[in-house]
Amino acid sequence: MIVADTVTGNSRVQRVALAAAYDGWDVMMIGRSSTGRGRETWMGPVEVVRVPVVPLIERQENQRRRNAPGRRMLRAGMTVPADVERAHAVRAAAARHQEEKIAGPAGLRRFARRIGARTRRDLFAARLKANRWGTRITSDPSKPLGDWRRDVPSILDFDRMMGPAIEEFRPDVIHANDVASLYTAATAAARLRGMGHDVRWLYDAAVHVAATSWPTPRTVSGFPQVERQYIHRADAVIAASPEIAAALSDAHGLATMPLVVRNTPPRAAVGRATDKSVRATVGLGETTPLLVIAGDLRVQPAAATALEALAAMPDVHLAIVANQADKTAARLLTIGRDTGVSKRVHVVPCVAHHEMADYLSSADAGILCHEPAAGEAQSIPTTFAEYMHAGLAVLVSDVQLLGAHVRSHGVGEAFEPGDQESFRRGARAVLDARDVYAGRISEDILTELSWEVQSAGLLELYRQLGGIAALPPYDDEATWSVEETPQRVNPPVTAVASGRVEPTWRPLTPSTPIRLGLGPANYAGQLAAIAQAVTRYREDVSAEVTMHTGGKPPGYSADVYADTSTLHRLDVQVAHLRRILPRYTHLIADAFKPVFGTLNGNDIAGDLAALEQANIKVALLAHGSEIRSPEQHRARNPQSHFHDARDTDLLNALSRIANRNRAILASTDLPVFVTTPDLLDDVPQATWLPLVIDMDSWATATPIMERERPVVLHAPSARWAKGTDRFLPALLALENQGLITLNLVEGLPWPEMQRQVKEADIVVDQVAVGAYGAFACEAMAAGKPVIAYLTEKVTEVVGEELPILNATGAEVATTIEHLVADRERARTIGAASAAYARAVHDGTRSARILDDFLR
Repeated sequence: MIVADTVTGNSRVQRVALAAAYDGWDVMMIGRSSTGRGRETWMGPVEVVRVPVVPLIERQENQRRRNAPGRRMLRAGMTVPADVERAHAVRAAAARHQEEKIAGPAGLRRFARRIGARTRRDLFAARLKANRWGTRITSDPSKPLGDWRRDVPSILDFDRMMGPAIEEFRPDVIHANDVASLYTAATAAARLRGMGHDVRWLYDAAVHVAATSWPTPRTVSGFPQVERQYIHRADAVIAASPEIAAALSDAHGLATMPLVVRNTPPRAAVGRATDKSVRATVGLGETTPLLVIAGDLRVQPAAATALEALAAMPDVHLAIVANQADKTAARLLTIGRDTGVSKRVHVVPCVAHHEMADYLSSADAGILCHEPAAGEAQSIPTTFAEYMHAGLAVLVSDVQLLGAHVRSHGVGEAFEPGDQESFRRGARAVLDARDVYAGRISEDILTELSWEVQSAGLLELYRQLGGIAALPPYDDEATWSVEETPQRVNPPVTAVASGRVEPTWRPLTPSTPIRLGLGPANYAGQLAAIAQAVTRYREDVSAEVTMHTGGKPPGYSADVYADTSTLHRLDVQVAHLRRILPRYTHLIADAFKPVFGTLNGNDIAGDLAALEQANIKVALLAHGSEIRSPEQHRARNPQSHFHDARDTDLLNALSRIANRNRAILASTDLPVFVTTPDLLDDVPQATWLPLVIDMDSWATATPIMERERPVVLHAPSARWAKGTDRFLPALLALENQGLITLNLVEGLPWPEMQRQVKEADIVVDQVAVGAYGAFACEAMAAGKPVIAYLTEKVTEVVGEELPILNATGAEVATTIEHLVADRERARTIGAASAAYARAVHDGTRSARILDDFLR
């Protein structure tokens, strides 16, 4: 279950998750953290994961819009209204200071200061005039551009953080709630399928996106684009009302009418929360007339009509169900004070969704205050169903479905939004004949508006998507009165968490002569890629990949995931021993990390004796910083990124790690492999094992160097390590000259980064390490000319015509200018890059190199 909110208070998501769990599914809800920190809890049998979503891409886009080329200059340096306010404040302070100075001396000096002050005032007025002119002729940052990735980049931020958690869970079915999670579901499903995991996903539309009044022009433009682009990729679509289902079908030409699943209360929960009473919370007697407004106040703007009408109803009280921090409730209280009814208006706290019907039942009538443009007016709101199960007569806005629905069933009255007299007439009618209206709430209405009926079709759809005829029954009492807890009640004890992946490599099996284990770092997914390459190349090898996760979603495939926070536990250590020692014939241990937890220490050295005793043949694999000495790298490489490092604590830590791991190598004669050839300077006895890239996923037919201004992509994981600041000013100058378009991206999710690479013309990797890594390999696989700094050792070891353009930071801009001037040469280099990547980095060469070890 994916939802773009915090899960808390989202009754639909919670009901769906619990219903699926009670039907036998293993369910995880993933939502947004409101605290900036990740959090995992349990809601009965449902795991709830809240992930912090840092809006890096959104900030980058907003910054890009505010500081677009020419925008700052044309607006006299004041790109947004806040800049103008600050300029006025600074000017006012400066003027007061000048007045104080003018008041001092007399004569010619005072005259000169007056002239200076008047000149500064006139210049500031001219600057404001220039700003007003520039504002008229330059684009508004809030104006949509027609590309949802730039109009609503928050969707990309959401996917960047949520996607890895979904992929770690390895779901059979993904349920995407609302349009904000649509892209994430589509991307996660595509990635999982690319990893060989069969998954289906559905889109749950609570509103008709194109007909909803979104808060900004950018969301009005962007959300419908996302829905149009991805709704056809969903394996199924469901909607919150028949009207929304019909609108989606008509708008998108869906082959199948969406399944209607209204958000309604579970009938089994009604009558169980007898201690909950909105009347008791307010403190009113049984005979005092009490109206109640519940539900999302943001989509009930006509609630102001109720407050204003209350002035002419002196005996009636109004309860507003909302959190105390609710801004809409605060505005309604202000209206109550202004109209003199504040003593009869009460804000009462929310309760759990399964308790809401019982909570509301002590009122006399329920009110719904939507307006025609409100999104929830497209369907019967959840609150209406809660009023029905509470046995309340209702007074609703006469908009779209609501008014007609209430009149057709005779359960209440309707009023015109904004018309106080209409509201008073309706309120008096339902209060005077509340028992008559409530008596018309039939068994058919309650059955139709029960979650038991509404969820039945959804659960059947889940089984169809999952290819499951039946599921094992839930082994405990199904209850809707569940609270979130830090830990699962009676959780299953598993020392090692399985990734439950259908691997793209041949899984470990006793029938193969060679049973290869790989672990436990799996940096950049390289162990998984090696496992796939080796088992594809050799029929006599099966493999198992282990990955330490550090408590975060790993983002890469593995057979076994182990949280590093559990590695000190004896049960976890024993589980690793039992899994490895009797099953493996060979082991590739990477990054010098221990494979039995911390049973024998914090590095691989302590585990080697047990592995040797079990006759397991071991090889060590180094990726980079765990073996690269900062001091030696800086001494032999004038371009070394360590020259730019200012964090002495980091340098000291890297030195300690590298020295420790070198000592391990000196104490053993195990075969050693390195993933980049520059590491041979640090480990001369090692063998270069080329990085393995999924060539097919990076291949693209998009031609390069066709645009007037080629796109130059640079995507540093850490600017200091890539030497970004050494060439960035020069590239910005080239962009200002109109020669290139610079695309500087940081922190993007894998699918979006892949798209950016495929759409680029030139890729700049790094100018400080002296080697080319996974990002350069991926760019070459996509057929792009790649610029990077390479040491003589790297070019010597590679021994082939490496198509990477070798450049220092000072040479990057010139290298790009030459490519732009000779575009045919750039295309030739791009083609050579793709050919080189396929020849060296598709995994075949790496599998052959491992032949001697795998004997």
